[in-house]
Amino acid sequence: MSQLLTLSRAARLVGITRGALQKKIKDGDLPTFEGMVAPADLLRAYPQTHLEDNTLLEHLAQIKESAFAKRIRERILPDPEVLAVRLAEIGRELAQARAHLARYRVVSTECEQRLVALAERLPADAGKEVGTLRDWLQAELAHTPDQTEHHLLAVKESYMRVMVAHVLVMPSRREFFVEGSDTLLDAALRAGLALNYGCSNGNCGLCKARVVSGQVKKIRNHDYVLNEKDKNSGVVLMCSNTAVNDLVIEAEEAGNVREIPLQQIAARVKVTQRLSDDILLLHLQTPRTRRLRFLAGQYVTLQCGESAPIDYPVASCPCDDRNLQFHVHRMPGNPFIEHVFDGLKCGDTVNILGPRGEFVLREDSPHKLVFIAWDTGFAPIKSLIEHAMALDVAESLHLYWFAADGRSHYLSNLCRSWSDALDNFHFTSIDLPSVAAEDAGRLKPELLRVIQDHPVLRDCDVYVAGAPALLDAARDVLLAQGLPAEQLVLGYPR
Repeated sequence: MSQLLTLSRAARLVGITRGALQKKIKDGDLPTFEGMVAPADLLRAYPQTHLEDNTLLEHLAQIKESAFAKRIRERILPDPEVLAVRLAEIGRELAQARAHLARYRVVSTECEQRLVALAERLPADAGKEVGTLRDWLQAELAHTPDQTEHHLLAVKESYMRVMVAHVLVMPSRREFFVEGSDTLLDAALRAGLALNYGCSNGNCGLCKARVVSGQVKKIRNHDYVLNEKDKNSGVVLMCSNTAVNDLVIEAEEAGNVREIPLQQIAARVKVTQRLSDDILLLHLQTPRTRRLRFLAGQYVTLQCGESAPIDYPVASCPCDDRNLQFHVHRMPGNPFIEHVFDGLKCGDTVNILGPRGEFVLREDSPHKLVFIAWDTGFAPIKSLIEHAMALDVAESLHLYWFAADGRSHYLSNLCRSWSDALDNFHFTSIDLPSVAAEDAGRLKPELLRVIQDHPVLRDCDVYVAGAPALLDAARDVLLAQGLPAEQLVLGYPR
């Protein structure tokens, strides 16, 4: 395996996050060549790698299953035709390698014969040196190399090429993997990319992409009709095609919140679940053809029955845009919330208008990520964290969750599971009296914990959501301690 590896593929091969790999590169411990790494350099940087051990990747997969509610529990093989093409491609490479090897054997035999003839014509001393060279050549050719980590890396890389396809998106140069029989669109959304799309069902044509190199296969029929110009230029619908082999595609991506359209969707209640005495999980599911396109951290307006509409941040990841989660805090006297707690049933309709808001992840930032939440301010923070995990580019993530007397750490087990499964995720829960939510002065000393853990704040992007007092305290304390103002992102007061 002499070819260079993309960072995403290299990270998968050695069982680490892409963010950890980028830190190695940043620290000068791993050389790159035009954004790619050589297998030998990868193994030098990770000499203790056990290539048969996929523990970290399995942990991450389990997190994504739980957080995104999208993973199918059993591993699904690629489409049989896709699998056949990938195996045939590797077979061709194997045949070519064998042909080269046969040629090398012929050349080495000829070289040995010429060395024998040369030794006979030269003076004794020179002939002896040539004989020594011939003996060395014979010994090296006869030696069978051990199954080193380099060989295992090559085996695993070949296996990956059979099971998954790598996709590079231009012009952004973002990349993702297509597993099993996923469509290009589903795989891209799961990886955290904000590609342009609409119905996701083959009707609108908004998810067009041009195939620059590689091969795709249509696995879903679509009603949208591509014109001849599109067909001739290699345009396909991402919602209806999967990757046969590694691809380079041209596709539109949302670069900011202004490129996400305002949408009106009638969703159904899938489940309601008490997370604590006064906090309820509201899980809505959109129609298959009207999924909500949004960026992590944004909010929507909810309305049901005769109650007045109310704004709520989405607590789930955009990678599963059909299943939307909201954390509803009981507030006596609010008709919508009382209806959610006491009257809303599975299958009821809830109208969604959105998304809105600019509390979103700065995906191109090289900084560490710090998240600070108060109470249900955790909802948009959770969406941001899950999106950052899907992107897999952050060097580290640290969550500080403030709550009143411990009663509002309503998903602390989820946070601990993230911390247990990911080396670069850290969780700190902080209990405070409920009155602190209204008093910035009482919150400021607690925020010093952030400075103690991250003394060089200019290396961090900090996201804060929750009570207005927390937003004020964070702004005062963190900016005074050297955090650049453009690296502080404040969410919605709740």
